[in-house]
Amino acid sequence: MKNGIHPTYRPVVFHDIASGEQFITQSTIETKETVTIEGVEYPMAKVDISSASHPFFTGTMTIVDTAGRVERFERRYGRRRKSAGATEES
Repeated sequence: MKNGIHPTYRPVVFHDIASGEQFITQSTIETKETVTIEGVEYPMAKVDISSASHPFFTGTMTIVDTAGRVERFERRYGRRRKSAGATEES
């Protein structure tokens, strides 16, 4: 393999925002935040959903609306449905 073209593969802490769970795994993800666990400083990546908060693994249903996805959908497709119905009646 060529030197200098591959990203560094290192331990990274993934922090599940929904449940507060943190776990350490190997990754090449680039992060700006760090966290210290048991005296060792690790890069930290925040995730919205992991196995600690996913409904399939927990058996609970939660709605996570990041960045207003539902509102954006309603704005885009809700208006079209209403305006399409108005043109059919005319």
